[in-house]
Formats: sequence, C-alpha cells, structure tokens
Amino acid sequence: MSGPTTSTTRTQEHRRLGVFAVAFLIVAASAPLTVIAGGVTSSFAVTGVAGIPFGYVLLAVVLGVFAIGYAAMSRFVTNAGAFYSYIAQGAGRPLGVGSSVLALIAYNAMQIGIYGMFGFQISSFLESKTGWASPWWLWVAICIVIVGIMGVNRVDLSAKVLGVLVAAEFVVVIVFDVIAFAQPAEGVTAAPLTPATLFVPGVGAVLAFGIAAFMGFESAAIYGEESKDPKRTIPRATFLAVCVIGVFYAISSWALSLAIGPDKITGGGITAEEAGPPLFFNFVAEHLGVLWVDIMSILFITSLFASLVSFHNAVARYAFSLGREGVLPAVIGTVRVRSGAPWAGSIMQTVIAAIVVIGFAIGELGWDPANGPFAVLTLFTWLTNLGAFGLVLLMVLVSIAVIGYFLRDPRDVGVVSRMVAPIIAALSLSIVWILILMNWDVLLGQVESTPTTFILPAVLLVPSIAAVFWALWLRRARPQIYRQIGHGTDEDIVSDAPHLGSHSVGV
Repeated sequence: MSGPTTSTTRTQEHRRLGVFAVAFLIVAASAPLTVIAGGVTSSFAVTGVAGIPFGYVLLAVVLGVFAIGYAAMSRFVTNAGAFYSYIAQGAGRPLGVGSSVLALIAYNAMQIGIYGMFGFQISSFLESKTGWASPWWLWVAICIVIVGIMGVNRVDLSAKVLGVLVAAEFVVVIVFDVIAFAQPAEGVTAAPLTPATLFVPGVGAVLAFGIAAFMGFESAAIYGEESKDPKRTIPRATFLAVCVIGVFYAISSWALSLAIGPDKITGGGITAEEAGPPLFFNFVAEHLGVLWVDIMSILFITSLFASLVSFHNAVARYAFSLGREGVLPAVIGTVRVRSGAPWAGSIMQTVIAAIVVIGFAIGELGWDPANGPFAVLTLFTWLTNLGAFGLVLLMVLVSIAVIGYFLRDPRDVGVVSRMVAPIIAALSLSIVWILILMNWDVLLGQVESTPTTFILPAVLLVPSIAAVFWALWLRRARPQIYRQIGHGTDEDIVSDAPHLGSHSVGV
C-alpha cells in the first residue's frame, strides 16, 4: 500500500536549491527582457521622464540597504511565509496577518498583470507572421494551465528551466545594448543617469515602474525551507540578485533611452502605436533586421513565462505558510511528498488568476482599440503597478520588523545591520511609497483622478487592514492558531527549528 501523496512536512531531501539556483529564481521573477522591452518602454511612454536609468541606480541602493537588515534576520527566521513571518515575529502577529494578505494580493496582482503582456505579445507575434488576430486571453488560458502544472512539481525543475531562459534573455538584451550605444538616435549622453532628469513631475510613477522591476528580489526567503543551507544561501542570493538587477537595468534602460532619444521621451514624441514593446522592437528591426526581432520576440515571450512561473511559486508558498499555521484552511498548508511543492497553494493561485483574467476579458468588450492594447494598458499596467505598490509597503513593514526583532535580542548582529540600515530603509521606502501614491493617476494614464484612482489602492489596503482585525479575533477566540502565526507549526514554536512539522495527510 502506497504512502500519503501530500504532507505538511518537508525533509532534507527537499532542500535542493543553492545560491545560484535561488538567484536565478529571483532574477527570473524580475525577467530582464520583460523589464526592458515591456516595463521600461511603458515607463518612458507613460511618464515622459528621461531619468529612469538613474531611478534604477537609486532603487538598487535603497534595496541594498534594506537587504542588510533583511539578510540579518534571515539567519534566524526560515519560513516559506518570508515577509509575513518576518513581520509577525518582529512587529507582532496582527500586523503579520495583515501583511500576509497584502503580500498575497500584491504577488497575485503582479503575476496576473504579467499574463496581460504575455497574451498580447503572443497574439501580436502570431498576427505579424500569419495574419491571424487571435484573442490575447486564449494564450493566457493555455499558459495558466502550464504554469499550474509546473507549480505542483519540483521547484528545482522550475529553477533549471528558468535558468536557461534567463541566460538567453541576458544575451539578447546585451546585444541590444551594444547596438543602442553604437547607433543612438540623438547621440550618446549621460544625462539619463543624473538626478536632475529623475526628480521631475512623474517621479513617483517612475519609481513604481522601477520597483516593479525589482519585485522578486526579496523572494529568496520564500525558498529558505528548500535551500541547501538557508543561513548562507538566502543572504548571498539576495545581495547577488540586487547587484545584478540594479546594474543591468540601469545600463540597459540607459541604452534604451539613447535608442529612443531623450528629446523624444521628454517632448511627448512617443505615439500610442509606439508605446510599450514596439519602442524596443522597432529599433531592433531597423538596426538588426527581422530575424533578430523574431528571436527577441520569442525570448520576450519566454521571459514573461519565466516571470509568471516565479511569481506563481511565490504566491503558492505564501498561501502554504498561512494554511500550515491555520490562518487559511489547513488543506492549503500541505505539500506533495515526492516534490515538496505546495500543491494546494499552487491550485489556489491558478484559480484566482483564471477568475481575474476572465473578468478582464469580459471588460475588454467595451474597449476602444484606438486607445491602445487593452491587455497591456489595463491588465498589465494596472496590476503590475498595484503589485509594486504593495511590495514597497511590505518592505517598509519588514524594515520596522527587523528593528523590533533585534530590540528583543540583538544576538550576534552588529548595530548597522539590526538598527541603522533598517531605519534608513524604512524612511527611504516610505518616501517611495508616498510618491507612488501621489502619482497614482499618472500610472493609470489619467488626466485627472477618477474612482479607479482610489479603488485600486483600496483593493490592497482594505483587505489587509481587515486581516489585522481578523488576527485580533483569533487571539481571543482561537489562541492556539494565533500562537502559530508567523512561527510555523506547534513543533517549530517549541524547538525553534526550520522544519515544517510532522503530520501528513493523504488524498
């Protein structure tokens, strides 16, 4: 008789990920080609700000400072809940539960938003080659099924697939960078790398697009329970990812600004037809030919796919952590015995993505094509920036949690890591968050505020605040569940060990 197929326990056999594997998962979430051909082009078109390259440098520095305290705490907290667990242990369980809902919505928004760009890109590519104007949602539906299947299997398999795709992305973006620097539209200038070109009206929108490019760098902690040596793997992978992402995106966005031309960017010369990926691909077609456009188009699609898989994994692990601790239904806190993958959390994310995509597909019926591609301008822009908005707030809360955690017991951590860096990070990220909120209408491409301007932030904030009160109710009505919040299972609380528990369930 065969044993159970699912469990709440992970064993040493499930610890398969090394530093580079985790780093690949992080960089895959940011998706290099997606950021340059999708995020940066959309940012230039929406904001008209030429200083986006300096924005990446600034954000890399801020996130590097944030990572100092984050990495210090990761030495003592190994939990698939990552941000949620850190906040619960450092700033209190109620705030931890609120942050868990914030994280679930933010990561879901980011992942589902990328589906919009994915469907649009495949549809556009096929139409250019065959003349078939296929609906974007058809390809999204197929992709949701594939990503869902990968999500319930071994995470190191996903890491290997993503590693190959990410390596190919880096190669083609570097090729683009070389050509852009060699043949700029208006000459080579270092102006986009100066503060003066960034700190102009619309800077908040630039930072929102920019932070979205980094979204995923913090996901190293999510894989702590599947890493070979969490105390070393997680900090090293985090710093490696921040450095690679920051430097690479600053240089590549600078190259893109030269390819477009700073005057065209700031002068509003980008047309509706050019906005988004066409800014990138038109330059490639002109200077490298159609073959390179095709190669890069395919890799852009695989880049989006890699990002979708990575964010799907992140959402599934957050859900698993909450289910394991009783905040969500217990079945969500189970993993497959053979792979260690959180199968129920994966299915939950798949279902949520399908429902939201169906809603947007129905919403497209009243859309005027003259306004641009619906999937990109609504599903992608709205939801990815909503995800970035939530991520920044989460990092503010984590910085505060690091301070609180080490105030109770400094352990062997220096004052810079446990106090100075988190304070600087909390203040800096709070400023970024406020700027994003103040520029929300710019992100949505609105001339003036509409109900949507307020509804989208509320989608994140209202459920998160409600979850804080839910946790307070749990403290009174279900103290045993409340005790486990952010700490894993009962056994973890007692032993302070990184394992997940010992009981199994069959299906």
